[in-house]
Amino acid sequence: MANTPSAKKAVRKIERKTEVNKARRSRMRTFIRKVEEAITSGDDAAAKQALQAAQPEIMRAANKGVIHKNLASRKISRLAARVKAVSA
Repeated sequence: MANTPSAKKAVRKIERKTEVNKARRSRMRTFIRKVEEAITSGDDAAAKQALQAAQPEIMRAANKGVIHKNLASRKISRLAARVKAVSA
């Protein structure tokens, strides 16, 4: 348990930041899920549109430190390849 005032404040800050990060991660996952649903439905236009909406969200999560930049790039790359396969 935190004893010093600075440690108690750090705990409060971490709790607030954790909530923000959870919301960002959840938002990113929602956008990814929309892309995957469009891919499984086979709707080419919807998949492309969903991917365009998801890319900035994924990169925003990476820039804010919620996920690693390489993970974001890998997710975008793999989603783009799957969207491209649907259109082909």
